[in-house]
Amino acid sequence: MSDATILPDNADAGVPDSAHASTGDQTSEPAERVFSKSVVISGIRCLLTYIVFPFVAPLVGIASSTGAVIGVLIGLVAIVFNVLSIRRFFASNHPYRWWASAMNAAVIVLLLVLFVVDSQTLLG
Repeated sequence: MSDATILPDNADAGVPDSAHASTGDQTSEPAERVFSKSVVISGIRCLLTYIVFPFVAPLVGIASSTGAVIGVLIGLVAIVFNVLSIRRFFASNHPYRWWASAMNAAVIVLLLVLFVVDSQTLLG
């Protein structure tokens, strides 16, 4: 049985149009896709930084500087994707563009801090 047969015709009455913007607006889909990619890349960077490199890498004999090099590279890619995400949200006039931009900006700040820490590790 489909939802159309369960819900009355006026089931969306009183729901603001902005609540449906992400499902029906084709222009917001690329913005949401880039946002998802940027969050996933940042998550992978954190997983590598806080779990793989400190605990797993020494067990298999990988030097600590290897983690810093990979952290810098992944961090830079994550920053690029976060900036692209902000641009896409504004280009599509997405209803949550300010919220997404604030989230992306916070992630960029954290990535920049990690970039500085990793750079100091590499420079000695």
